[in-house]
Amino acid sequence: MPTAASRHKATPASAAGSVRYLETSAVLAALLEGDVRAKRSLRGPGDRVTSALTFTEAQRGLRRSRHDGRLTADQERRARRALAHLRSRCTVVAITDEVLAGAGRPFPVEPVRTLDALHLATIALVADAPEFITVVTRDARVRDNAAALGCAVE
Repeated sequence: MPTAASRHKATPASAAGSVRYLETSAVLAALLEGDVRAKRSLRGPGDRVTSALTFTEAQRGLRRSRHDGRLTADQERRARRALAHLRSRCTVVAITDEVLAGAGRPFPVEPVRTLDALHLATIALVADAPEFITVVTRDARVRDNAAALGCAVE
């Protein structure tokens, strides 16, 4: 059975249309800050793709925000429902040995933190044609590297 990444590569972005890679910082900006631009970018046109890492990071971010008193229990529940809904609309790429190997390689704009490197390696894995990938992020390192790899960035 093909993985999410191989299914995606079977129909290159140029043939299937555009692809939006949703990185955790944009997801949390939408969920925690109500960032209108982030919400719009997450809903933008194209197939939504993200790493399994995104949902782990986002769940931890929601838990931290609840613990720190930035979210009420009700707000956290609503945010978790929104996160589950987002997940159902995404192709989720597993953190495979191929992604881990890619994360260990150099990137155009160093230094890159490990979790960012996992996102960038996932982007490289699904980006048959980087010019058809839009990376939705609020993280400067991810933004700079995605642009250097030839992806559009929002």
